[in-house]
Amino acid sequence: MTDINHKRLVLEALYLVGGTALAGFAIAVFITPAKIASGGVNGVATIIYHLTGWDTGFVMLCISVPLFLVGMSIFGKTYGVRSLAGTLFLSIWVSLFGQLTDYNGFLPYIDRMDTLLSAIFGGVLLGSGIGIVMRSGANTGGTDILAQILARYTPLPLGTALFLCDTSVIVFGAMVFGLERALFAVITLYLSGQMVNFVVMNLGTKYAKTAYIVSEHHEAIGKRIITELHHGGTLISGVGIFTGRERTILLAVVHNQQINHLTQIVHQEDPKAFMFVHETYQALGEGFVPMQNLIKLEEKRSKQNSPNR
Repeated sequence: MTDINHKRLVLEALYLVGGTALAGFAIAVFITPAKIASGGVNGVATIIYHLTGWDTGFVMLCISVPLFLVGMSIFGKTYGVRSLAGTLFLSIWVSLFGQLTDYNGFLPYIDRMDTLLSAIFGGVLLGSGIGIVMRSGANTGGTDILAQILARYTPLPLGTALFLCDTSVIVFGAMVFGLERALFAVITLYLSGQMVNFVVMNLGTKYAKTAYIVSEHHEAIGKRIITELHHGGTLISGVGIFTGRERTILLAVVHNQQINHLTQIVHQEDPKAFMFVHETYQALGEGFVPMQNLIKLEEKRSKQNSPNR
């Protein structure tokens, strides 16, 4: 095994352990104490905990492992050991943090504000943890497997099947904890989903900004971008709608921490220049994230998380 492969495996293991720890912390310290059944196996386990007193992590394990075995029997070994490891680690972390805090969390829960804070922070931390786990090429199983089974044997698309599974858990939670807690659960579900997307797409990448510069001195500005910022740029031809004159627009993508330097360069070369900047969701290629890295990550995630059809 090469040093690069070894480092990659170590990093993926850290993602798996760290991500499940963060998600487990959210479930044990915020979601379970607040009685928030926000979908998934953790939502079912939260309901069962408050009805029976059974440990949330243990219940998650009892539900997730059979689902995983069923999924593996239907879809084959593509689920892999990592997905089972994600399920096991998450359940262990939930039980560990739950036992340390007695599932009482850090808030007194004397009013709605405590529940709202738990819904927000629980959703953010849970989604962040699951996103980090997905960066390792694994997943935490649960009702995702059930949704994949529904999508395979029914006309339902996978997204619709996932929505129905989570909605069913929230409705069940509403019947047990009341409508208000169900509404808080929707907040948690939304925030966790947003954080999963954010972490999966951005963790480990270099944030960037795109600048459009309209200046008669674009050549001088471009040379300084190359020599001082070590980035290139693109010249775009345009026509001013007020003057009708042809103008040259310099487009440059730079790292976040370089935007102030770029502004100084533009101002020094042409105080009358027009420049506007916007966020860049991803920057792939030379000077940023190698495109092949993202392709490999997506291929790995597809193999780990998607059944063969």
